Amino acid sequence: MQASLAALAAFAGRGAGNVAPPGADSLQDEADACLDGLAEAGTMEAMMAALKVHFAAGYAHAAAAMAAPAVSPQERTAQEMAVTAEVACVMTVSERSAAALLADSATLTTGLPLTFAALRAGSISWQHARVMCDETSGLDPAAAAALEAHFLDPEAPFAARGCPAGELVPGRFRAKARSWRERHHPVSIEARHRRGAEGRRLEYVPDRDGMAWLSAYVTADVAAAVWSRATEAARTLQGPTESRTLTQLRADVAADWLLVGVAEGTPSPKAQVMVTVPVLSLLGTGTDPATLDGYGPIPASMARRLVADGAGSFLRVLTDPGSGAPLEIGRTSYRVPKAMRQWLRLRDGRCPFSRLQQPLLG
Repeated sequence: MQASLAALAAFAGRGAGNVAPPGADSLQDEADACLDGLAEAGTMEAMMAALKVHFAAGYAHAAAAMAAPAVSPQERTAQEMAVTAEVACVMTVSERSAAALLADSATLTTGLPLTFAALRAGSISWQHARVMCDETSGLDPAAAAALEAHFLDPEAPFAARGCPAGELVPGRFRAKARSWRERHHPVSIEARHRRGAEGRRLEYVPDRDGMAWLSAYVTADVAAAVWSRATEAARTLQGPTESRTLTQLRADVAADWLLVGVAEGTPSPKAQVMVTVPVLSLLGTGTDPATLDGYGPIPASMARRLVADGAGSFLRVLTDPGSGAPLEIGRTSYRVPKAMRQWLRLRDGRCPFSRLQQPLLG
């Protein structure tokens, strides 16, 4: 930390107007110093985040050790709420933010040693560390350690190649981590999807200032289609005389649909969401997940349903099982490639997906 502070001070001395006299070389030096300073500040932010994790986890451990054993679930919850309130107060943040920090701190210090070490070293950011916490959630310790090692241990078998995790933007790192998780999860995505679908629900949470939150926990394909249709409908209402923002219009459109129905309320254009499906998964002979644009991996069974039912909300992209190259892209029609039809006839005596050779409703 001291070395980083010294380096930051040196960069600050060279940048932001501290270079004289002005000239091409001096301005370039100032620009370089400012960029180097930003990089060093990012490293220090990661180190400071690691310190917060250390202190938060330490306080939670000490508070639990000092507290009397809880005699009921309610008392245990009260003790946890007290710890959260103390952390929120000292950091001047909401209790929700404090609870998230405590949860991530417990995960990093007890189950993700490589991630915590990388955060302390400043080689990954706090956002990267949170991605790792999210993507290892629900995994057993061995699976979590394997995912962590793949991205953060260069000596691990089949370690990730190319750009180090800390040099990827957090969104790109999350996509890579989620993809790896899906390919190596000990429980198939089909089984997890069936279990998750059983928990679908609509939730209502009152908020301040006469407002409330309404949210739905539904399957990914339904959520993506609803979001896309609401967005497109909101865009059709935009114009010179419309004062509402796209965000406000989207909320108003969804409310109109729920209260008065699509037919009587706001027009409902078709959604345009892309789903990429490996050909063998589409045909039921493979288990590789499909990919829903803007979401990530989805079960092959969901992709097969979207294609077979001619779901008009989706652009379907069929990919080669070996190279991943697109074979067919279509909205109103879809054809199984000739080579695949021949292979299926050799295997089964007929093509079980021959009906997919016919145009689907867009």
